[in-house]
Amino acid sequence: MFRITKEFHFSASHQLTGLPADHQCARLHGHNYIVEVELSAPDLDTHGFVRDYHELAALKHYIDDTFDHRHLNDVLGHEQTTAERLAKHFFDWCHARWPEISAVRSAKHRRPGRNTGPENHDETRNETCNETRPRNPHQRDFRPDHSR
Repeated sequence: MFRITKEFHFSASHQLTGLPADHQCARLHGHNYIVEVELSAPDLDTHGFVRDYHELAALKHYIDDTFDHRHLNDVLGHEQTTAERLAKHFFDWCHARWPEISAVRSAKHRRPGRNTGPENHDETRNETCNETRPRNPHQRDFRPDHSR
């Protein structure tokens, strides 16, 4: 199986409802988000691609035009704008365009200066570029359930 991944970044505000009044997510707040898409294929196309990275610019434009510096409750049209629902939204958007989409991860940026080194963190391995990086505790993955 061949896989490619690409990361996109944006900033947005949101507010979760139905939480206790003293819960920090019940208040209006914002995050810098990372959205990583993964596309997979058993074979490469005639050009040697899973999907041409240039085509993924459509997602960057969609994110920039629709999500960046916006209020997610207004954009998504529902009150529970969790990272999980954000990942599902981007998965559905991508799947309508690229059938090779296999996963979408959404995460909040880590704060600069908080990480002191990989010895203090769980690590995950990015198969695409063989890069080891600290696991982000705020990352949410969405992979379709093909077991049904």
